[in-house]
Amino acid sequence: MKWLIENWSKSTIFLALYMFILLFCYVLQEDVPLFLIWLQIPIYFLHQFEEYVLPGGFMLHFNKKVLGSSDGEYPLNKKASFWINIPIIFIAFPLSAILSGFVDYSIGIWIAYFSIINALSHVGMFIKQKYNPGFIVSLFLNIPVGVFTIYYFISNDIISWGSHLIGLLIGILVQVSLMIYGFKFLKPKIK
Repeated sequence: MKWLIENWSKSTIFLALYMFILLFCYVLQEDVPLFLIWLQIPIYFLHQFEEYVLPGGFMLHFNKKVLGSSDGEYPLNKKASFWINIPIIFIAFPLSAILSGFVDYSIGIWIAYFSIINALSHVGMFIKQKYNPGFIVSLFLNIPVGVFTIYYFISNDIISWGSHLIGLLIGILVQVSLMIYGFKFLKPKIK
């Protein structure tokens, strides 16, 4: 488990490239809405790669600049980062995308909404504190691809407005839960 906690983020570049190839070769021509839902995942892997590997430094940035800690590895540490990212990005994203293909597209639309909302938090940090790890992919991939996905779904009337609203609410709820964890549970740990 220790090895996974130390190295999970290094896999994201390889997972992103592998998924891009599979999606463009096998899904794009068969099912564009499903392709757009799945596309959020490798883009988010690139986002995580920027945050944690190249250039990396998200924990340091978040701890020092956002939470005001003097320690770059506390209170957000590698273990917490692992347990934040794995359930959402490595489990909930793919599970929702799989169910979108087998049950209904509406199950996966929250991924696009969350991707945009989380990316906007990086833009907000940029406005306040300049570059932060994850900002470049947020600005040039998460936001445009997420917005295009939602536009495509709306303009082609693929899912109901109620499904969009539920997707938006889930995206907001996931982002808010991350913020609550950061500011209500991690920040008080700083002495």
